[in-house]
Amino acid sequence: MTNIERLEQILAGMTRGEKAQVLQWVVQDLGDAFPGIDSNQDVSGGEPCIVRTRIPVWVLVRARQVGITEADLLRSYPTLRAEDLANAWAYYRAHRQEIEQQIEENESA
Repeated sequence: MTNIERLEQILAGMTRGEKAQVLQWVVQDLGDAFPGIDSNQDVSGGEPCIVRTRIPVWVLVRARQVGITEADLLRSYPTLRAEDLANAWAYYRAHRQEIEQQIEENESA
């Protein structure tokens, strides 16, 4: 039995209030997690990337800064979806300094 299956069984026996408390814990545990964005040391040196791809957020942000449209990005990266770009822009808004630093470091290399 997987963890998810065990969790489903546990949740089935909980009250709505208990489920709400569990949900609060999960949200707190996720902290500043962003859907569709993941950081993994084995992919792009740990830079935040679009899930399912090796495309760093900073690459997309920089492309947008120099005037490349979302339509052009979607054509250039066939694995990207419009949702991925929305996630990248949201991540950038929340982590502007981190992404700007990555742009600077990668462009000066």
